Amino acid sequence: MLRRVVRQSKFRHVFGQAVRNDQCYDDIRVSRVTWDSSFCAVNPKFVAIIIDASGGGAFLVLPLQKTGRIDKVYPTVCGHTGPVLDIDWCPHNDHVIASGSEDCTVMVWQIPENGLENPLSEPVVVLEGHSKRVGIVSWHPTARNVLLSAGCDNQIVIWNVGTGEAMINLEDMHPDVIFSVSWSRNGSLLCTACKDKKVRVIDPRKKKVVAEKDKAHEGARPMRAIFLADGNIFTTGFSRMSERQLALWKTDNMDEPICVQEMDSSNGVLLPFYDPDTSVVYLCGKGDSSIRYFEITDEAPFVHYLNTFSTKEPQRGMGYMPKRGLDVNKCEIARFYKLHERKCEPIIMTVPRKVSLCLFQFKSLRDRVILQDRRIARLEEQVAKVAM
Repeated sequence: MLRRVVRQSKFRHVFGQAVRNDQCYDDIRVSRVTWDSSFCAVNPKFVAIIIDASGGGAFLVLPLQKTGRIDKVYPTVCGHTGPVLDIDWCPHNDHVIASGSEDCTVMVWQIPENGLENPLSEPVVVLEGHSKRVGIVSWHPTARNVLLSAGCDNQIVIWNVGTGEAMINLEDMHPDVIFSVSWSRNGSLLCTACKDKKVRVIDPRKKKVVAEKDKAHEGARPMRAIFLADGNIFTTGFSRMSERQLALWKTDNMDEPICVQEMDSSNGVLLPFYDPDTSVVYLCGKGDSSIRYFEITDEAPFVHYLNTFSTKEPQRGMGYMPKRGLDVNKCEIARFYKLHERKCEPIIMTVPRKVSLCLFQFKSLRDRVILQDRRIARLEEQVAKVAM
C-alpha cells in the first residue's frame, strides 16, 4: 500500500499577484499613527484608507475604479478632532462606514452613491461613551445597526446606531488595553485579546466571560484572536523569546491549544484575515513584505502552511475584500489592498485550475450553446419552408 506523501488540498497552489501600476492608488499619505490596526477597509464599492491629516483625523474614501494618482485636494472624511485609529464598513450597507479616533468618539458616516465630491465633516451619528481613545470598531455580522467599539479605557461598548445609544457596556472584564475583538460567525459571542496576555470568550448578552486562557502567548508584544467558522479560536502572538507564533484553541477547553506553531523572530504584529468558505487564514505582518497563508483542517497538524506571497516593499497596513466583491470568473478567492508609504496596491489571490472555467461557468456556456443550436434549428426550418 502506497503512503500518501503530499496532503491533498484544493488550495495548495493558491498564488498571489500584484496588479499593474496603473491599477494602484498612488500619492496617498498613509497614516503614521503608532497603532496596530489595518488602516484600510474595503467593500465591493469603495476602499477607505486612514491618512495623515493636520488639525485632526481623516480618511480617504475612493471608489474602487478610481485608480491612478489621487489628487492632494481630493475630499476626505474629516470630522474627528484627533487621529483616526480604526475604520470598518457596514456589512449590510456598502455606503455606511464607522470610525474610531483618539478624540474618544465613534462616528458613523454615510458615503454618497458616487463617492465624495466635497469634504465630509458631518457624521450621521456620533457615539460618545469612552473616556480614552477608541482603537477598535467592528460591525455585528448578522444584526443591522449594531456596532461594537473598544477603547483604551479597557471597556467594550455595543451600540444601537439607529438611536445612538449604548445597548451593552462590558466594564471590569479587561484590566488592561484590548488588542483585538472578534465576533463569532452568528454574532452571539465575542473573542478578545488583552495586554494581560489573556484570551477571553464573552457572551455580551449575559455580560459574562464564558471561557478564558491565561498566557495564550507568553510574549509581551500584542496578540490577535479571531473566531473561526467552527467556533474554534485562532490566535497570533509572541513567545517568551519574542518569536512570532500562531495557535488554535477549542472554546470548550482552552487549557491546552490544539496546535502551536512558531514562525520567525520578526517584531511586526501579525494581522489575521480569515476566509470561512475556504478555511484559509492569511497572516499579514505590519512592517513585513509578505503574506503567509495557512489552511485549517480537522487533520493534524490542523494548521497547514500553504505558501507565502512576497514583495520588496514593507506593508504599513492591509485591507481585505469581502467575498462578494471578488471576480469568481477568474478563480479569485481573496483580494488584499496593501498600504505602502505613499500607495495602495491591490493583491489578488487565485486558485489555479487546469480548466479555466468553473462548473457554473460551464453550465452558462452550455446554455448558450443550446440556445444557439435552437436558433440555428429555427433558421433551418424557415429556410426549408421558403424552399418548399
